[in-house]
Amino acid sequence: RGPHQRSACRRICQRLSLARLYPAPDAAPAALRRVLFISPRSLYPAEAHTHGARKAGRAGGGAGDDEYTDKVDVMDYRSSKQTRMHEQLNDLLNIVGGLCVAADMRDGRKLLTGERAPNDAADFYASVFEVGRRFKIMSPDKLRSTYGKLVHVLMDAAQPDVRQMIGFSCVEPIQSVYGVLLEADLLDLLEDPELSVATFQIVGGDQARHAQNKAEAVLHLCAKYAPLSNGRLAECDVERILHSLGDANAFLAFNRRPVERMLELLREHFPPKAAQTPEHSLCITIGREGARLSHSHSTQFAFVDQSLRLWNEIMSDFYRLWTLAEEDLLDGHGYRLRDTGQGLNRVKDAPKVSSAMHRILNKVQASVGGSWVGSSVVHMGDTDVPNALVFIDKYTQVPRILRPIVDTVDAVPALCESDPSIAKWVQKEFGSAQQLQRAILTDFFRHGFDGSGANNYYDAGSCIDGRLTSAWNWCSRLEKKPFCLIFSLAGNNGFDGDFSR
Repeated sequence: RGPHQRSACRRICQRLSLARLYPAPDAAPAALRRVLFISPRSLYPAEAHTHGARKAGRAGGGAGDDEYTDKVDVMDYRSSKQTRMHEQLNDLLNIVGGLCVAADMRDGRKLLTGERAPNDAADFYASVFEVGRRFKIMSPDKLRSTYGKLVHVLMDAAQPDVRQMIGFSCVEPIQSVYGVLLEADLLDLLEDPELSVATFQIVGGDQARHAQNKAEAVLHLCAKYAPLSNGRLAECDVERILHSLGDANAFLAFNRRPVERMLELLREHFPPKAAQTPEHSLCITIGREGARLSHSHSTQFAFVDQSLRLWNEIMSDFYRLWTLAEEDLLDGHGYRLRDTGQGLNRVKDAPKVSSAMHRILNKVQASVGGSWVGSSVVHMGDTDVPNALVFIDKYTQVPRILRPIVDTVDAVPALCESDPSIAKWVQKEFGSAQQLQRAILTDFFRHGFDGSGANNYYDAGSCIDGRLTSAWNWCSRLEKKPFCLIFSLAGNNGFDGDFSR
């Protein structure tokens, strides 16, 4: 990008209160290198993590058109699909351009009329969409309803014939910490022993001392590595990198914690071989209480344990999986419109995500000694998981499903101690707080992993995708459980999160 375009973008963003969208325009990070996936932390998007950057993410992600797929993904013989794509994309780009002009008339006019460099407008549009995508990856709970719309728009914009119609590409690779460090020749920062202190997640203990040590490590690394970049990165840029890594570590730990805690509860309350009492047996029988699998207690214990291990590995590698999902979605290849039983969906192969998932699955299977319970089929590009966007959406549900259950189970003893009326109800209905905890866990480990939830028996079962479908189906039936009230008393009123942000 030329200096005029960078300056114009910066001024426009400042007028829109998005000053941190390009905090260092002269040190714009290089594109993500596919062949340099050396360290998992190298894939963390280089988000500024300031209030301005978050507003930028909402602005970029909000570019999704509510009616785009309603007008494009239809059977209309009056015009070609490419023509409809072109018309809708032009409308969307005109809206973004109008916001640009409204923010700064002079710079917006020069940017959009080509008075600057010829590619300035194209780079600006691609940058706006990239910020929205990057913001979503770093904050999965945000842009819940708009990110999918934006991806559908960019899927069409990436196709060669549509790209030729609009005259430029709307898709650019996600900016990453690794890309920034690679361009600045500062990859040694990722191997610095002080990096773990600077990106440490403070969750307990002597928080004041940990915070001081973390701040000192950040200052030391900024002063150490900024001069080594030969002017390509300032100290504030190195600090932004460290905060990006720290936020990414916090995000991964936050997503892994409910899975790891659920594994602890499984092993704490249930023996792996035989149940202590019939009431707490995990055995399930096909056709009984909606189950579509038949497992003994030991087999069901292993099935649940392996499923949770798999989810934990997926959560640990979620940034890389999301990056690969976007590469599969926005590679410019075509897709098929198909009724999958859940409406009309874009069915598109996702070879990179599928390959990564099989590697994760092989790792988990090796860790359990080869005694894998259930199917090893990973659905991708079919009626169950039509494309990589659906895959990402499904697995972002894992912490949303498990966290309310874990929090409720852990909160039961404290609720009984704090309120005599709750303790009396628990004593009357379940016998004790511990019995209530076991009742919740027994029901979830039985029927959250029983192969249920699909529209037919062919799609149901023990496949990798079906395990998560069963867990979601259990959540949808929580209101019929005898312990539903305790979830509300513990402050957990749903599993969907907040769609308003």
